[in-house]
Amino acid sequence: MIPLSLAEIAALTGGRQHDITDPEARITGPVVIDSRQVGPGSLFAAFAGERVDGHDFARGAVESGATAVLATRPVGVPSIVVDDVTAALGALARHTVGQLGTRVVALTGSSGKTSTKDLIAQLLERIGPTVWPPGSFNNEIGLPLTALRADADTRHLVLEMGARGIGHIRYLAELTPPRIGVVLNVGTAHIGEFGGREQIAEAKGELVEVLPTAEDGGIAVLNADDPLVRAMAPRTRARVTLFGEDADADVRAENVRLTERGTPAFTLHTPTGCGDVTMRLYGEHHVSNALAAAAVAHELGMPAGDIATALSEAGTLSRWRMEVTERADGVTVVNDAYNANPDSMRAALRALAAMGSGRRTWAVLGEMAELGDEALAEHDAIGRLAVRLNVSKLVAVGGQEAAWLDMGAKNEGSWGEESVHVSDAEAAVDLLRGELRAGDVVLVKASRSVGLESVAEALLAHEGAAAR
Repeated sequence: MIPLSLAEIAALTGGRQHDITDPEARITGPVVIDSRQVGPGSLFAAFAGERVDGHDFARGAVESGATAVLATRPVGVPSIVVDDVTAALGALARHTVGQLGTRVVALTGSSGKTSTKDLIAQLLERIGPTVWPPGSFNNEIGLPLTALRADADTRHLVLEMGARGIGHIRYLAELTPPRIGVVLNVGTAHIGEFGGREQIAEAKGELVEVLPTAEDGGIAVLNADDPLVRAMAPRTRARVTLFGEDADADVRAENVRLTERGTPAFTLHTPTGCGDVTMRLYGEHHVSNALAAAAVAHELGMPAGDIATALSEAGTLSRWRMEVTERADGVTVVNDAYNANPDSMRAALRALAAMGSGRRTWAVLGEMAELGDEALAEHDAIGRLAVRLNVSKLVAVGGQEAAWLDMGAKNEGSWGEESVHVSDAEAAVDLLRGELRAGDVVLVKASRSVGLESVAEALLAHEGAAAR
């Protein structure tokens, strides 16, 4: 964060100073919302949640080194009291980005945002100091917290933008105006909230609408393989760069294939050159993510050969996203349990099928949330796909949605115990512990609210497990 005095912060946020003896005392450390992350010079932002009220931890935060607290009421220690802590963080982020010459790269999409953000960050870090969010910090709290980590040395600020309705991305983009905007895809994630894919496209396209003009350096990076994304081109004043496998994409992949390990390989083509890529990530869906990252890196001056090398060396920075770990007994566990929607579920199942060639494969799947009226059909379709991909066994975990997964598999042609419905994660672990054998590959995936990462963690609570 760029250093700011408490008086400056109060002025920027419209806040009132309480219990502050030195208004010129400066915030020189990070802005945090977890008091356990407080360090010297921090600003602790106190949020009142459903179960925990951050204001109760204000005194401890100051005792741990925080210079002050951002709060909605006086807390008995140096504090700046505002009407809305979220809005105050946004105001600070807007000021910080406005003061810096940092190139802001923002991306959105129905799936793949976090994996692509991690790839972009790893590429841009090679050509200059880069700040990016941990995990999926992509909302009105997480995005400002990420932006506030930028300082005078930061050359690139990579931001992930999520949306649950019209206007959300526009709001985030106004806080941290991007120079480059990337739209990955328009899928069915949160379709129950939006009402349809066209409405999702309308919301995601807000990112390209707020970009600067081409003359002012605005660049819209769009997926040539997704018709709804390609159709966003007329909505922007920025210069458009297309990525994808389509022949007219500016940054494209040719000769796409999967290695024996299930990792994608392809030839990368950019307007300035080409290079061969063999990724460390699992699943063919990462080709599109890699091309989006390559397009950004190309626009920022990275040579094609360097991009290909960086993509080949890039790993996973965020937890529970196709984390592949091999146990000492030869069982491979794929923890992709951070979140799920129909598009990402299909991609994960195809990756499992590729990884499990000649081996027994297990798909431990739970609910895909927020699908509205599409829930039954989408869960049924995923169950059917597991059978079509010859997944050895489907374990559907949970309530009604899991029953639909199991029903889809059985209706597609599964029989006997090839598909089984269990009540909860504990039952799934009991089943797997009794039936797994050396060489098996287990995929664990569901929406975040299901908490299926506990299944992967239980399976890996085994001496000698090693990440691949």
